[in-house]
Amino acid sequence: MDLDFGQIVPYIPFILNGIKVTLLVTLISVILGFIWGSILALIKISKFGPLNWLAVAYTSVFRGTPLILQLTFVYFATPQLTGYNISQLEAAVLTFTLNSGAYISETIRGGILAVDKGQWEAAKALGIPYRRMMLDIILPQGVKNILPALVNETIALLKESALVSTIGLADILQNANVVKGTIFRYFEPYIIAGVLYYVMVMILTWVARMLERRMRRSD
Repeated sequence: MDLDFGQIVPYIPFILNGIKVTLLVTLISVILGFIWGSILALIKISKFGPLNWLAVAYTSVFRGTPLILQLTFVYFATPQLTGYNISQLEAAVLTFTLNSGAYISETIRGGILAVDKGQWEAAKALGIPYRRMMLDIILPQGVKNILPALVNETIALLKESALVSTIGLADILQNANVVKGTIFRYFEPYIIAGVLYYVMVMILTWVARMLERRMRRSD
């Protein structure tokens, strides 16, 4: 095996710089995706037919098409359709937000429907408005029930963020590609990139477990 990690040492800081972009895309997309997914979930459980149908159709489209297709469509087709020259970061965040929102909406919808019906009936009996009931009583309990699923979605989004390298955004994988093209070695830069993704996923998993334990103690 022809391995020489000595050649890649000077380029490690360059690859590490991609962590900032990877985390930025993931963090913004998760937050916006959760907000958008919550809105979609509330629409899906509502009794307003047209909006309900649109939310279901939206979810079907984004769950039924490849994420890389969605990303390239947003980045390359937006200027053609709107005349707006969308940046790589904007395209990445918009795509991942719309995609994760579709998946998160189904998770949140399941969490909401899993809340005991007694909670709904008690809130209605007390005369609590629907909006207050959902935001203050039902939704918090639903999110608590689906926390592991939300963590899994965040982890998946963190790994899927590597797709932004296809549009040239300087994340971990793209920087590893640049190093590969500079020193003409493949194994070493991709191993470094893989280790960085793995470490970030393990840290996120550890934080999620700590949060779950704290929430259990509050029961």
